[in-house]
Formats: sequence, C-alpha cells, structure tokens
Amino acid sequence: QVQLVESGGGSVQAGGSLSLSCTASSGRTLAGYATAWFRQAPGKDREFVAAISWGGARKNYLDSVKGRFTISRDNGKNTVTLQMNSLKPEDTAVYYCAAARVGSASSSDDEYDYWGQGTQVTVSS
Repeated sequence: QVQLVESGGGSVQAGGSLSLSCTASSGRTLAGYATAWFRQAPGKDREFVAAISWGGARKNYLDSVKGRFTISRDNGKNTVTLQMNSLKPEDTAVYYCAAARVGSASSSDDEYDYWGQGTQVTVSS
C-alpha cells in the first residue's frame, strides 16, 4: 500500500502561481510509479490535469493547462511536483495526487491505484 500526501495548496489571485508536491509516506517511494494530478471542483466531476511516467520521460497534460502547468519528478527526493503558473479562477478545485503501478502518464483515473486526500487550490479574480 502506498500512501500519498499532497502539500502546497492555498489561495492566490488570478495570474499568480502555486507549487503542489506529492510524496509517498511510511517509507514507501514513488519511484517506479507513474504519477498524476487530478482535480475536482465543486459540483463537477473529477478531471485529469497532468501525468508523468515513472522515469519522467513522458508527460501528459489537460489542454487547458498546457503552457501554464508543469509536472516534474525527483525520484531521489521521492517527490512529484505540479508547478502552476498564470492561475485562473477556473483552476479552483481540490487537487489530488495519484500513482499507478503500471502504465505511463495515463489521463484515465481508472489506471491509478493509489490516491492522496487532496489539497485545496483557490484562485480569486
């Protein structure tokens, strides 16, 4: 069992930046797991945001965040980071980290085995 912990959420004005981090707790490592970020806004379904393969070579993004968000990983530090720039009010949501034992940077939440509890991102206009 891999327990994921997200951090870095908060409130920011439109145009600002936030950096979200995902780590594995209890002595586990994210190395070897494809890792993704999803988000869920109030009253909406959960949606894919970005994913990165276990080695970091492949990345996948939601069209509306391309050029604004960057996903990266440091397996030595057991961390996957989502750097979010030029934030918009429509980016407001709870952001979840997810890890998959197999696969590579998929946008389908069905392929992810482990999920964090989420971190709130609020962007005001």
